[in-house]
Amino acid sequence: MIPYGAILSSYLVAAVLFILSLGGLSHQKTSRRGNLYGMIGMALAVGATALLILGKVQFPEGLAENLRGILLDDPTTATVFAAAIGIGALTGSILAARVAMTSMPEMVAILHSFVGLAAVLVGISTYLGSGILVPEGGELVHNIEIYLAVFIGAITFTGSVLAFLKLRGSVSGKPITLPGRHLLNLLMVVACVYLSIGFVTAEGHTAVQPLLWMTLIACVIGFHMVAAIGGADMPVVVSMLNSYSGWAAAAAGFMLKNDLLIVTGALVGSSGAILSYIMCRAMNRSFISVILGGFGTDGGGGGGTAAARDHGEVTTFDVDEAVEALREASEIIIVPGYGMAVAQAQHSLSQMVDFLKEKGKTVRFGIHPVAGRLPGHMNVLLAEANVDYNIVLEMDEINDDFAATDLVLVIGANDIVNPDALEDPTSPIAGMPVLEVWKSETVVVMKRSMGTGYAGVQNPLFFKDNSRMLFGDAKEVVDQLMTGLRSH
Repeated sequence: MIPYGAILSSYLVAAVLFILSLGGLSHQKTSRRGNLYGMIGMALAVGATALLILGKVQFPEGLAENLRGILLDDPTTATVFAAAIGIGALTGSILAARVAMTSMPEMVAILHSFVGLAAVLVGISTYLGSGILVPEGGELVHNIEIYLAVFIGAITFTGSVLAFLKLRGSVSGKPITLPGRHLLNLLMVVACVYLSIGFVTAEGHTAVQPLLWMTLIACVIGFHMVAAIGGADMPVVVSMLNSYSGWAAAAAGFMLKNDLLIVTGALVGSSGAILSYIMCRAMNRSFISVILGGFGTDGGGGGGTAAARDHGEVTTFDVDEAVEALREASEIIIVPGYGMAVAQAQHSLSQMVDFLKEKGKTVRFGIHPVAGRLPGHMNVLLAEANVDYNIVLEMDEINDDFAATDLVLVIGANDIVNPDALEDPTSPIAGMPVLEVWKSETVVVMKRSMGTGYAGVQNPLFFKDNSRMLFGDAKEVVDQLMTGLRSH
């Protein structure tokens, strides 16, 4: 038997590891170490909790009686519990190993939905047959904890499922804006508050019906909220749902009297909220405006006033001309976007960068905070391709350098390099900070077509006198550029 103090110590160590993990993930150079800390912390937390529930712990006198409802004394039930953990761990490992980096945003979204669903199921089951000993006079607080866990979890569950479907392309990323949708959301929230009054004040466990009705309404709120958010805001939605899943876990921690779950949920919730704020600031949008929705489309076509303007004709480059431009340039900045992720061009691009550096050229990357469909999406892809962290710079670090740059290579990016964000106050993306690539001597834009980005607006950059369009699949074009550079 393991002393109960060892379990508490394991929880403390796991909490510290989670904090160190977040600290490590804040920078590319330490991200691998941060992931390792998180993995060790989670393994320690799950292992300690499993020992606790399976009755392998020596409790102080009286404490085992308080926890009697969550201890699995039945060997059959314990076997099922162990099998569930094993199947879940195996399934997660296989999916994580097989998922492509381009599919990482939707995987993150679906994992958020699991957290939300878990909070809902645990909350309802705790109310129906609580194994938690509630002190006399604490029923009101305990019911509030259950209600909040289920409410936040239900919103997170359906919202994350819809975000997953949007990111996967199974449903359109175009916002669904129903007439009076804000009033509808408000009425549903008011209904949940009204149901909460009867629930938290009910004697015993007799208010199952209000809890289930609230769960249903909260599921509708989560679905309707994300449905009204356009594709251009999906990176913010992912981080927002990450925050929601954390708060759902924290509420479940209070409900289950589990200190580690409270700490972990608070860390996830607060970090997700901070990241959402950073993302919103990078898009010059408030968090409330994102929640209200309606910005952006699925990226399939034009939209807005910018798309209707006559920008003139584009000037195209072939591969040979692009190779010559790269050979003549001394200062080169590469701006990747979601097109690079779709084509999986990062490895070929890494080889080309190494070749250019060997030839004495200064090559750097400019990363916009909302490039791709996930916060840090481009950073992860470049790290996967072993690109030197020291040449991967954030927008604020590199924006002033474009004026002194010979050549900018834009790979599959659109809205994040759109000059209308700064020059056209009527544009849907007006005020959004962007990478000012047009200030360089020459801009080569690699795209499959002239299609718009997720904001659904045309990009005047493509028509500027110093811009050249290089059409084709990003990986194929980069491979051709590499072949051309080597031939010289």
